[in-house]
Amino acid sequence: MKILRALFLTALVATSLRADAKVILSSAFSDNMVLQQKTKAAIWGKAQPGKTVSVTTTWSTKKYSAVAGADGKWKVMLATPSYGGPYDITVSDGDAITLKNVLIGEVWVASGQSNMEFPVSGWSQVVNYQQELADANYPNIRLLQVEHVTSTEPLEDAKITGGGWLACTPQSVAQFSAVAYFFARDIYKKTGIPIGVIYSSWGGTIVEAWTSEGTVKQLPDLAKAYDKMKTLSKEQSLALYNTEAATWQVAIAAKDGGYQNGVAVWAAPTLDATNWKTIQAPGSWESTTLPDFDGIVWLRRKIAIPESWVGKPVQLSLGAIDDNDVTFINGEKIGETNFYAAPRNYVIPADKVKAGEMVIAIRVLDSGGDGGFMAKKGVMAIQGADGQRISLEGPWQYKAAVDFKDLPAPVLNDGPNRPSVLYNAMINPFIQYAVKGAIWYQGESNANRAQQYKELFPALINDWRRDWNNPKMAFYFVQLANFMPVSPQPVASAWAELRDAQAATLALPYTGMAVAIDVGEALDIHPKNKQEVGRRLSLIALAKNYGQAEAYEGPVYKSFKINGDDIDIQFKNADGMKAKDGALTGFAIAGADQKFYWADAVVNGDKVTVSSPNVKNPVAVRYAWANNPVCNLYNAAGLPASPFRTDSWQYSTFGKK
Repeated sequence: MKILRALFLTALVATSLRADAKVILSSAFSDNMVLQQKTKAAIWGKAQPGKTVSVTTTWSTKKYSAVAGADGKWKVMLATPSYGGPYDITVSDGDAITLKNVLIGEVWVASGQSNMEFPVSGWSQVVNYQQELADANYPNIRLLQVEHVTSTEPLEDAKITGGGWLACTPQSVAQFSAVAYFFARDIYKKTGIPIGVIYSSWGGTIVEAWTSEGTVKQLPDLAKAYDKMKTLSKEQSLALYNTEAATWQVAIAAKDGGYQNGVAVWAAPTLDATNWKTIQAPGSWESTTLPDFDGIVWLRRKIAIPESWVGKPVQLSLGAIDDNDVTFINGEKIGETNFYAAPRNYVIPADKVKAGEMVIAIRVLDSGGDGGFMAKKGVMAIQGADGQRISLEGPWQYKAAVDFKDLPAPVLNDGPNRPSVLYNAMINPFIQYAVKGAIWYQGESNANRAQQYKELFPALINDWRRDWNNPKMAFYFVQLANFMPVSPQPVASAWAELRDAQAATLALPYTGMAVAIDVGEALDIHPKNKQEVGRRLSLIALAKNYGQAEAYEGPVYKSFKINGDDIDIQFKNADGMKAKDGALTGFAIAGADQKFYWADAVVNGDKVTVSSPNVKNPVAVRYAWANNPVCNLYNAAGLPASPFRTDSWQYSTFGKK
């Protein structure tokens, strides 16, 4: 059947080519496009096999030609001049197509997950978005937006939003990547060079989805996921997922101390829960007491039942719970919901409503992202038949039962989070297109696999450079911004580890990292100040690619030296180094026991001296090592220091022995 289908499609393409004599161009080409200056820029497409395709431009008298192969494919390499335009490009196999308003300038690829996808104004808005839209009149900035598509095989063409390249206007930029737009705008304003951006990103995606099959196959950690992606049909994938999910449910039930022999012992009204911790409701546990935690948590709350309620049904309203819950009253199950956004409204039967104390216990399973009570204010309550309400907002007792880091959930072999499927559909169609470089904002979806990211991220960069046939291709990326609650004491941090992996990638040549440790938001994984992120990326490009002398990095850790009870940290880019406000914060220090304490820190030229009365023989220092660190070390350029650590202790230990 596959062979017959392929023959049918081949015949269909051939028929369409015969019916319409016009040559077919790749979707990468349209009116308003930008070609990379001073290079050999490819133009390619399809025509009838054996047909001669000619290409002419208005910036040159030279005529280029190519003969379509047996598969109909053809390609020519245009010599492009220094930036300028507009120009026309005419492509003909006897019936001409003319691409108009073409600019010669610099072309950048923008990719990653949702913080690159974040629009100027759409599903969210940047700071001061109304003014930004009004000012977005830059006809020499051109935008190409790639639609979300997955493929298990490399595709030759991509699906393009709006049908092709668009000049930057308030209308065209509204749904475009804010980071990419501000990056392009700042470069254009400083250089006057037309900028084209090929924007191809997808929220919530993992780095390996953007990596080619050739590279993924060489990475042992991804072998199983790659084989599933390549070999299983949709039906087979679903069957395997159901089997793995059933096995996983048995495994987590066995690890869940709240259940013993099938009995919900942590829901029992007689349970001694005095050693349980307290969490405030509503609010996700990631934003309060359990940052980075995906797994199972039990929650308890005691209330006094009014005499007027006894023997009558009672309404329990908990709002949305992320993801799944099983709810008990005095040890007996009264409801269960397995959808994160569904409001929990359970009726407590009349025979369960008795005088005295009632214990509400809830087992919550969160597979990723936020977890816990997600209700709006005023929703969480219990209400009797007489209309009287008792609020359930405020403190609940909680105890974590299963951490999914120790037992990761199975993943359905479908959608964008599979090896190579986004590279195949959303990057591969452009690897012949001459570009200056790429900007990248991704990592949140790999935060729990930071050690692996140390291998995956450099592999992606080398992968793209190989496939673009450009070993010096610029690749600039954003280090993860601060997010989640501020930790009162030094603790382990998956996001700090991921930032460390990102910083390690700077060992590759022609890379640069925009530090965003000060532009995040505790309660929003999508911070709105994308202007500063784009600006910091542009500073790197302006310095490294456009000859601008302006500083582009904050202080960067260079070395350390132990001096008795102090540790001196030496920095690069330390001109004018100081605390942005007040005393210097963000430093933690530890001895050989690997237990970190917040430290006193003082700037001394290009060094910071770090100490703590709690650590008499220090051996290691970490800076801004938290999901949402309080840190304020900057240089004279007003750029923040990158988070760092001097130790090489195993990831995630942070005080554990």
